[in-house]
Amino acid sequence: MKRNSRCLKTFVTLCIGLTMIITAACSGNTANSEEDDAIKIGVLASLTGPLETYGKQTVAGFELGLQYATEGTNEVGGKKIEFLVEDTETKPDVAVRKATKLLEEDEVDFLVGSSSSGDTLAVLPLAEEYEKIMVVEPAVADSITGKNWNKYIFRTGRNSSQDAVAGAAAIAEKNVRIATFAQDNAFGREGIAAFKEGAEKLGASIVNEQYADPNSTDFTANIQSIINEKPDYLYIVWAGSNAPWKQLKDMQLEEQGIKISTAAQDIASLRTMDSLIGMSGFSIYYHTLPDNQVNDWLVEEHKKKFNGEIPDLFTAGGMTAAIAIVEALKKTSGDKDVEGLIKAMEDMEFETPKGSMKFRAEDHQALQSLYAVTLEEQEGVDHPVPVLVRELNMEETEPPVRNGK
Repeated sequence: MKRNSRCLKTFVTLCIGLTMIITAACSGNTANSEEDDAIKIGVLASLTGPLETYGKQTVAGFELGLQYATEGTNEVGGKKIEFLVEDTETKPDVAVRKATKLLEEDEVDFLVGSSSSGDTLAVLPLAEEYEKIMVVEPAVADSITGKNWNKYIFRTGRNSSQDAVAGAAAIAEKNVRIATFAQDNAFGREGIAAFKEGAEKLGASIVNEQYADPNSTDFTANIQSIINEKPDYLYIVWAGSNAPWKQLKDMQLEEQGIKISTAAQDIASLRTMDSLIGMSGFSIYYHTLPDNQVNDWLVEEHKKKFNGEIPDLFTAGGMTAAIAIVEALKKTSGDKDVEGLIKAMEDMEFETPKGSMKFRAEDHQALQSLYAVTLEEQEGVDHPVPVLVRELNMEETEPPVRNGK
């Protein structure tokens, strides 16, 4: 009996030990399964370099967008959402290297970005190679959803043609003579090409086109050429901190009868535009222009999180990109299958700080509102304020399909 008792005890001990091993193994597999099942998003942004402000705003907005779209859970379809940020330094080769790292090492399910059109164009082929959706925000070059597009690309940011429609609506009409000025890069040249197309459709003529090195700070020769042409308007496409506003004022274009028109972009740009008060132009986003619940939430939460600061253009863009991804995942119940996501996102309508947007099926460009504005001085505000003339709805700003589809 004692011998049998000892055998029984030994058997029970072995069973308990085996059960513990199996339980531990299963527990480990569950943890690994949960980790593998997480939805990973890689955000490419200029956190250093000339577009540093754009990148930091985009990341802040993206985090707020996830909070809003998931109601604070950072989950969709029962799966956790993780996002990783990489600095492209506003250098296309760095952008490719960082995107490759996100795709291969971090195994992200989505890419988002980038601050620069040059960076973004360099990364587009990777989305196709790795068969991962890339949500483009805020890069605007037409070729991103045009000749360089592939089916994995969805853009929440507006494109150059949408800017052009809004810019042309603000100033172009029959017999108006317009000169243009832009940076000599994809953003500048494509922006002017699209504006020219829109303005000429409205009866205006483009009488002078000037392009400057993106890193230049002396635009005397460009501006003098424009003055010599004596246009009615000078339309400008510009991004970054080295804007020509002060030099335009010093060379007295307004006094010579040349009205300046451009996009009222981020607040940093507006702070350099004192000489343009009274200008007729357009805005992509300013926190007082949209009238909807999403924007109200963004303004309130941004002030709470950032010591009373108001959200800016690229903050709203980052939030929009996050909302778009979460809304797509809601449609698939969290399923990360790329073909299913593409199907869900084509023609998808979703609410953003700028109101309703819709991904056009042909090129995945988000149709969206822009705003015809004038710049006004307001007491207690340290920059000219874009004041709404009228909202240009998504039908009015719909750009041509340029990807041949």
